[in-house]
Amino acid sequence: MTAFFISALVLSGLTALPIAPAFQLAASVLGEDFAVLGFVPGLAEWLTRVYQGVRATRAQAPFIFYGTDWLAFGHLVVATAFIGAWRDPVRNRWLFRFGMIACAMVIPWAMGFGAIRGIPFGWRLLDCAFGVVGFVPVWLAGRWAGQLEGMSRHNALA
Repeated sequence: MTAFFISALVLSGLTALPIAPAFQLAASVLGEDFAVLGFVPGLAEWLTRVYQGVRATRAQAPFIFYGTDWLAFGHLVVATAFIGAWRDPVRNRWLFRFGMIACAMVIPWAMGFGAIRGIPFGWRLLDCAFGVVGFVPVWLAGRWAGQLEGMSRHNALA
């Protein structure tokens, strides 16, 4: 579960780096108006709006993407910290609590700042799902680390 969580953090972080090229590729495949996705209400309009914003930002203020570079960096740093929990889950059990807290914080963060930034509610729910889905493996790993700790204490007493 810890390896899964580390991998998910790395993959999630790396997706923040190629935002402009990824949107350009998607637009070339799906069309610049994303109309092919019209079967999901509001999705084509939202992606078109985001694509236009990404294009304008890339043309007029590409330095803004430096923020997403740091977003990716943050994901990689947190993933690196969890290597300690993977190697020694009992000694580094506190990282699982930290991970659960961080996952729980995703929900108010996405809902609050998403509302401020005009992000559609459905998209904010999708962002919240990352926190909910991330919570599960971290909780399981923390629970199993506690069981390992109990077994080692029991074996030390025997």
